[in-house]
Amino acid sequence: MYPPLESDLLRIFVTVSDAGNVTHAADRLGRTQSAVSMQVRKLEESVGVTLFERGPRGVALTVEGKRLLPYAKRIVGLVDETTAAMRTLPLDGPVRVGIPEEYNQTVLPNALAAFAETHPGAEVTVFCGYTAQQMEALDADELDLAVIFEWDGGISGELLAIDPTVWVASSAHNLHLERPVPVAFYRRSVWCREFAQRSLERYAIPYRVAYTSDTSSGLRSAVASGLSIAPLARSNIPPGARELTLADGFPTVDSSRVVLKRNPRRGGPAIDGMADLIRKSFGPLAAMTDQAFG
Repeated sequence: MYPPLESDLLRIFVTVSDAGNVTHAADRLGRTQSAVSMQVRKLEESVGVTLFERGPRGVALTVEGKRLLPYAKRIVGLVDETTAAMRTLPLDGPVRVGIPEEYNQTVLPNALAAFAETHPGAEVTVFCGYTAQQMEALDADELDLAVIFEWDGGISGELLAIDPTVWVASSAHNLHLERPVPVAFYRRSVWCREFAQRSLERYAIPYRVAYTSDTSSGLRSAVASGLSIAPLARSNIPPGARELTLADGFPTVDSSRVVLKRNPRRGGPAIDGMADLIRKSFGPLAAMTDQAFG
């Protein structure tokens, strides 16, 4: 009967595998090369197989080592997750968060659910609305945090990402070739007049309003059904649709900055914790932005 495996030995095994070299792994772990080598041998004795093939340039996993690696990573990850959870102080109190509909089903839902699960004492309330609505709610002291779009430098706050608005069309239709081109707009929207319509007018593209909606999901439906093209955040392009670029004769509508706005009258650990979670949630989108504009 084999003895139970120690998580520390598995962590060393994973580190050596990732480094491909015992010396480099020892540097990452803050241990001596001999100590790491001894721990690897101890793990090999525990499982009864050789895990690494030693060579002049480093080490490589054996067949048995490759079989162990995914299990070792899962165990190490679970230990790290458990440690982080136990060291995280529970947060209590109400947190009122405003988010745009564009991110209601993509960037934020899992993060908000995870926050509520990790901090059951925090009373999380989510308001889904467009920027003008959220700014009004902040001014009325009805929100603690708001994720909003900023187009012209008029709103201060923490920059989370840049998510340009682009013209989007169904991949199965050629509506963008029609003149006048059928478009979907937000109903009674100052932004549509100042940015979406103006972008078409600057490029002398004749258009007709074929669809209006109060929500971005309505605009996505108009695109998906082949009813019209629509201005949507690049991260919010629906399946079966594509961005219209300058090659198609369509310019970018704007370079929207996604901003985290805080209520200056409200604060506390729960609100700070939620702000940090929102910041991390937008990390992948911010990285995509950096790659696109880098």
